[in-house]
Amino acid sequence: MERFTISLEDNLARQFEAFIQQQGYSNRSEAIRDLIRSRLESDRLRESQSGDCVAALSYVYNHHESELAMRITSAHHRHHDLTLSNMHVHLDHDNCLEIAILKGPIKDVEEFANAVIAVRGVRHGNLHMVPIEMDESAHSPDGHKHVHIRPRT
Repeated sequence: MERFTISLEDNLARQFEAFIQQQGYSNRSEAIRDLIRSRLESDRLRESQSGDCVAALSYVYNHHESELAMRITSAHHRHHDLTLSNMHVHLDHDNCLEIAILKGPIKDVEEFANAVIAVRGVRHGNLHMVPIEMDESAHSPDGHKHVHIRPRT
């Protein structure tokens, strides 16, 4: 592990200490590592649409809205190759929260997420992507082939 020292202006240092407290970090190093990873992931995703990712797509919608649930389900079926898992939560009598765990090419995942979020009636949509490297040459002890997925940062 490499060590380095940084200097911060007093005001920035106070803000950073408050951030550490609010987020519950046990030390500055953990906070700095997370901030660096987050920025590297963000830059990597913005600069290049190539490569693969895992992602969490979350959105809220009113299930009473005419045919909305059917349109969302149809979108998922058209892109079944990207979806690993779905979770559906009834928030109240009208509103549902869905979370879809996705895996695939960055460009395809982002296009699918944007299409779901853009469906009329979907609210509060958010996509969180993590760029990954996939090792498809891994074998289990019994000889079965499987995929190892590693975050890039």
